[in-house]
Amino acid sequence: MNERLPPSPNHRAIEREAAAWVVREERGLTAAEQDALSHWLAADPSHGEILRERRWAWREFDRIAGLPATLTPAPDPDLLAPRAARSKGSSPRWRVFAWVSAAAAAATILLWVAEAPRKVPSGQLAPSRLSTALAAPCEQRTLEDGSLVQLNRGAQLSIDFTAGVRRVRLMRGEAHFAVAKNPERPFVVEAGGVTVRAVGTAFNVQLTSAAVEIVVAEGRVAVDREAEAHSNPMASVLDAHQRVVVPLRETGLGPPAVTLSEAELTARLVWQPRMLDFTDAPLASVVEELNRRNPVQLVPESAALRELRVNASIRSDNVEGFVRLLESSFDLRAEWRSETEIVLRRVR
Repeated sequence: MNERLPPSPNHRAIEREAAAWVVREERGLTAAEQDALSHWLAADPSHGEILRERRWAWREFDRIAGLPATLTPAPDPDLLAPRAARSKGSSPRWRVFAWVSAAAAAATILLWVAEAPRKVPSGQLAPSRLSTALAAPCEQRTLEDGSLVQLNRGAQLSIDFTAGVRRVRLMRGEAHFAVAKNPERPFVVEAGGVTVRAVGTAFNVQLTSAAVEIVVAEGRVAVDREAEAHSNPMASVLDAHQRVVVPLRETGLGPPAVTLSEAELTARLVWQPRMLDFTDAPLASVVEELNRRNPVQLVPESAALRELRVNASIRSDNVEGFVRLLESSFDLRAEWRSETEIVLRRVR
């Protein structure tokens, strides 16, 4: 009779580490922790498999306990059924990962990439390339009044809050503001001589060498030239889904505001980081979604590579982390073809 050997001390240690990572992920990883997790996953293929099992166990215990976040529309009749009584073709979720090695063309990975890494290990993507395209990650800041600011890559701002006004100066790049409501304390963004005044709303401001663009996602804002703000503070009022472009080298506010459709608004704000989840998706679909959200474009070299099956949970702005884990999990090599293009190739 074949007896199952007990797990080795090293295996038990890895299981404990994996369980600790699951707990950390539930409460949210810091940037440093996410980078450490990426390195831990790349260090040994068994780490990813054990982490997947611990994640599955965590989710199933949640489901058994009936947590609202994991409730499904209909109960799962197989969840607690004896093995022999399970529906034909059903299997525990962990078995889904067992067929990874069965066929390279249908290989599957599970990526947990929540924060954009700040550092690139030697031997991978060239730091000289990253300095312009990826080195500056998107950031989120919570201001002292509770307002949230999303900064696009390379954006810079300064904060000057007083008892009467919350003032922010966008010195470079693009930022999205979700303003905490306070009628007694207006929220003012200054960019290139243009002011955007709000109380409680959400809006996007982009400063370029030629113009300032304002897009309102929620609520209402007043837009004016900085020099005229005191004499004519309501020169232009934008409502939700409206966009205006104020030229820097002209007087006045330029062309009138235009109203965006829901699809147009979503496309304009697509740069904002969010978690993307894929289940048994072809690599081409993952790449397409990342490419429309980032300045760096990924290009799978072959049709076979584009069909590589992927299970992934990826932060939308973490192209570097995604490529690093592709390289560590498959026989793939990433090569820069230009300042904004990375080609994915099979290692021959």
